[in-house]
This record gives sequence, structure tokens and C-alpha cells, in this order.
Amino acid sequence: MKIQLERYHGLGNDYLVYDPNKNEMPLNEQNVKALCDRHTGAGADGILEGPLLDEKQMGVRIWNPDGSIAEKSGNGVRIFAKYLKDAEYVQKKQYLLRTDGGMVEIAYLNEVGSRLRISMGILCFNSSQIPVIGEPREVINEDMVFGNSLYPATCVSIGNPHCVIPMKEISKELVCKIGTHSEYARYFPERVNTEIMKVIDRNNIAIETYERGAGYTMANGTGACAAAGVAYKLGLSGNKVIVHMPGGELQIEIDENWKAYMTGEVFYVAEIRLGNEFTELLRTL
Repeated sequence: MKIQLERYHGLGNDYLVYDPNKNEMPLNEQNVKALCDRHTGAGADGILEGPLLDEKQMGVRIWNPDGSIAEKSGNGVRIFAKYLKDAEYVQKKQYLLRTDGGMVEIAYLNEVGSRLRISMGILCFNSSQIPVIGEPREVINEDMVFGNSLYPATCVSIGNPHCVIPMKEISKELVCKIGTHSEYARYFPERVNTEIMKVIDRNNIAIETYERGAGYTMANGTGACAAAGVAYKLGLSGNKVIVHMPGGELQIEIDENWKAYMTGEVFYVAEIRLGNEFTELLRTL
């Protein structure tokens, strides 16, 4: 039996949707890596497995391209919500979706479901929740060493861990230089996503992202929320900002309880049917 996948992207961050109700093969670290390989597989920044159904809410499991599990992904959640509408799993304009990083609230802003507002959860700066080693504290503007260089880091969780570094200038090359060291740094027992952030003005920030388990990405939804929260926490911006990334923009709002709301678009690209030879290879992994 052939495997059917759906390809979507959010701001250049592309995912394959793997619906277990339409495909029989269980996903695992090895076949996920093979599927995401851009040279010998279908190629993607990750796989969205779902809907995972129970009596209360639908859920999604988010796989990184290295075969690890991501607790939450802003682009992934928006993409999966679009798939649920396209596949007619949902009719409501608002509902809850379960992720490994907690529940998220989905709201469709247009009829086709391509523009969405997502309540991504509560931003938490506490070291035990992120987690970051050391005594319990809020990890605000701490000096951390990555690759023999010292950086002022503020760390935050929104269901997954982020390390945000404000800088005067940012680039892909610089975030990759930092991220290759910060992802596995001793400070972070569960690894970390890294954002370098430039504050443009009180209403606009720009970020570059090195994603845990994926490397450099053109856009990152949870990273945008994390950076917006850090900018607001440090008094560098207001609670509503546009986050500019190489792949595009997201609107982020932080409420009085530090809940982050993300608004942005996603796009359907194609249906993919894997060939028999590659399907059989996947089943052996």
C-alpha cells in the first residue's frame, strides 16, 4: 500500500502531514529521518502526525527532521489546523488542539482556513520549567558562553525551550555559528531553540532561528512568540509586535497573563504519493 502525504508551508517552514487514519505505517525516528531527507526522501522541515483522536480533543505529534519529537511548533500547528479544515475533520471556527507541549486554541480568520490566530500558551521564564540548570530563578539577561563567546541570554518556555539573544545586527551565519553550540550547551538538559533578535522599534522586531533538531529555519512560530515575550520582558517593545523573519512575518500579542497569541498564514502545496520502492524501504526502518 502506498503512503500519502500532504505538503504545506508556513513562511517557508515546510511540513509533511502524515495522517495515521489514511496510512498504516507507524512512524519512528529512522523512517521520519528518511522521509525528511531532501536528497533521497520527500524532504521537509518536519512531519505532522495526526489527527491523533481521543474522546475529547484531536491531537498532533510534531516530528523534527532528525527523528526527535518537538513539543510544539507555531508553523506546524497552523499548518496542521489548515489540514484539519481541508480534510474536513473540523467544521468549527474555534477549537482546541492537543500537542506534546500542551493545548493550543485555534481560530480560523478566513473561510479557507489559511489565516489563523493561535493561542500558543503561557510564556514562562522560570529555569525549572524551561529547563535551565542551576538554582530556581527567572533566566533574564544571563551571561552564557557558546563556542568560546559570551552572550547575554534570556530563556523562556512556551511548551518548548528557547534561548533569545538581543543583538544590534543579526544574520543566518551568526545564528548558525551560535546555534551549533547553544543547542547542546550544558545549560540546557533538554537542548534548546536559539533566536538572535534585533529590535527595530517598539512595534517591530526581527529574528534569525536555529531550531533544536532541525537547524536553521526561515521562520519559527514558537521562536517568534519567545522573542516577542523576551523583548516585552526586557522593556524593549510593547506587548504587540510584528516579528520579521526571512520567511515572512507573524503578528504576536502577549496578554496580561503572559499568554502568547500568534497570527499568520499557511499555504497548501501538494499531495505526495510515495513510490512502492521507497515505501517498502521505509517499512524496513
